[in-house]
Amino acid sequence: MTLKNKRFKVINEGFSCEHCGADVPPTSGSTPRNHCPYCLWCKHVDINPGDRQNKCQGVMQPIGIYVHSRKTYVILHRCQKCGARVKAKAITRDENASDDFDKILELSTNPIDG
Repeated sequence: MTLKNKRFKVINEGFSCEHCGADVPPTSGSTPRNHCPYCLWCKHVDINPGDRQNKCQGVMQPIGIYVHSRKTYVILHRCQKCGARVKAKAITRDENASDDFDKILELSTNPIDG
């Protein structure tokens, strides 16, 4: 499933996690997955969401979390290669694979301001 917008492209596909090696399925809904639901790590692939144009390609460590005003968790990732910081919506209710809530709770010891 691919939808296009001015600067946002929704790509909902599975991938293999470069941090833990898990096979990660796409989400069952319309929210695309951009991080591993098992370890919460991701890969630095986008400049704008879904464009896959970033040449860095570093792995991104989850370093903090906050609760968005819409009552959703947002994970902050830091790229291990270039140091960039990127926010990602946690996927807490998905039929294919929800984010590991114990990992989200661990991140809550490193809260950040949204």
